[in-house]
Amino acid sequence: MGTIINVAAIIVGGIIGLLCGSRLEEKYQNTAVTCCGLCTLFIGITGALSGMFSVADGKLETAGTMMTIICFVLGGFVGEFFDIDGNLERFGNWLKKKTGSEGDGGFVNAFVTVSLTVSIGAMAIVGSIQDGIYGDYSTLAAKSVLDFVILIVFAASMGKGAIFSAIPVGLLQGGVTLLSRFIEPIMTPAALSNISITGSILIFGVGINLLWPKKIKVANLLPTLIFAVIWAFLPI
Repeated sequence: MGTIINVAAIIVGGIIGLLCGSRLEEKYQNTAVTCCGLCTLFIGITGALSGMFSVADGKLETAGTMMTIICFVLGGFVGEFFDIDGNLERFGNWLKKKTGSEGDGGFVNAFVTVSLTVSIGAMAIVGSIQDGIYGDYSTLAAKSVLDFVILIVFAASMGKGAIFSAIPVGLLQGGVTLLSRFIEPIMTPAALSNISITGSILIFGVGINLLWPKKIKVANLLPTLIFAVIWAFLPI
């Protein structure tokens, strides 16, 4: 139920944003994209820093630095090998043709950018596990509200490609829900903390791509999340 609510929120929010965006002049749409980029950057920064920094005995302590570096390097290698970014863009181009959106030059960028923004993070994993095992979709319901607002803004500024981010969200969260009984023992507090840190850094990368011409293939870094979970079980 949680994933269904989330997908519906994305679609409805996207449609509302699309209707609003069609009434905005290009300069306002560009401003909205810039605002989305800045906010996405700081969402990523605060998420990562909250997991990496803590105060103990009046001193600032750091954690997860080595985990972050190693997991990102390994994850980046795996992502490049499988060309996740290229495959995601090719899927976006396929959707573009199937939906008759050949004239929309920003369709693929909107699809990829928003898909990464709403799919990455511990909230999606934890919420899907809770929904699958306990039938508790409260976490995904809360995420749905956030995604609803995000989609209104992104669809208004980037176009209808943003709406199709509902597809990867449905596949990811639905898959985790179905496999929740197998995944739950792996998602220890340490593993979820690592996912939160690395996922926030990935979101930071999405923000960079929104503000400047695409420089980071964020999709190719997605395997980092898997290595972050593995790291939690290493005797380090």
